[in-house]
Amino acid sequence: MRLPHILLALTTVVLWGYNFVVIKIGVAAVPPLFLTSMRYLFSALPLVFFLRKPDVPWKVMIFYGLAMGAGQFGFLFPAIRLGLPAGLASLVLQMQAFFTMGLAAIFIGERIGPVRIAGALVAFCGLGVIAIERMQAATALVPLLMCIAAALCWATANIVNRGTGKVDPIAFIAWTSLVPVLPLLALSAVVEGPQAIWAAATAPSWPAIGSLVYLVVCATLIGTGIWSFLLTRYPAGQVAPFSLLVPVFGLSSAAFFLGERITGIEAAGGALVIAGLVLNVFGTRLVAVLRAK
Repeated sequence: MRLPHILLALTTVVLWGYNFVVIKIGVAAVPPLFLTSMRYLFSALPLVFFLRKPDVPWKVMIFYGLAMGAGQFGFLFPAIRLGLPAGLASLVLQMQAFFTMGLAAIFIGERIGPVRIAGALVAFCGLGVIAIERMQAATALVPLLMCIAAALCWATANIVNRGTGKVDPIAFIAWTSLVPVLPLLALSAVVEGPQAIWAAATAPSWPAIGSLVYLVVCATLIGTGIWSFLLTRYPAGQVAPFSLLVPVFGLSSAAFFLGERITGIEAAGGALVIAGLVLNVFGTRLVAVLRAK
């Protein structure tokens, strides 16, 4: 990759890593489900008035929008509001890579090699270590399980996205962002209450406004736009490994800005998750190189 494009990739993973700190700040100021719905509303508007609808069936767009919006972030934002550390959330959410692999094998018939299976086993062992550590308090375990559910929803959206073909990624994001807005608003009204929604909508604080702007502009439009730009110019195998840096920036930014500290056992579990991710991305190529020698 050319140096300017490497810098663009690094910019994206920094934006996505810091995203978890912003979510933590945002859900402290705004009901999490309402914040999620507003994120998707302003990711769709006004872009849908200027971007043509992608040539993708509505049922595919609806399924993707529900899985990614109402599913992934509908679990993630409340999980962080309930106390899941932002840095730990950035790490656990990367389990989506292994859920995607498993769903692809089940529904698409994609073959999984032994090295990738080994990577998944290592990562799930790490997740188990984190879960056991957090089982000491039920209130700590529930947000973790919600984050795992968010990762599974993300993986589901990935599988749906594979069937869309080559479409304009920004147009696809804008149009599918319309889908989860009303379901999330309805869920927010039931769970968080109309009064909380009204208070957040009529008297937004500066942290609420700032977090929403970052989520829409930096994390969604700029981050996804750059990532999609790179994927159109380089093989996925060259671009995807940069995503391994997201939890690195997520954990470091949460420690710096929020003063978050994870336990030694959670750190060990996190190291296993990252090791599994590295094995999943680079393991097959490493084995091929070793065999060639």
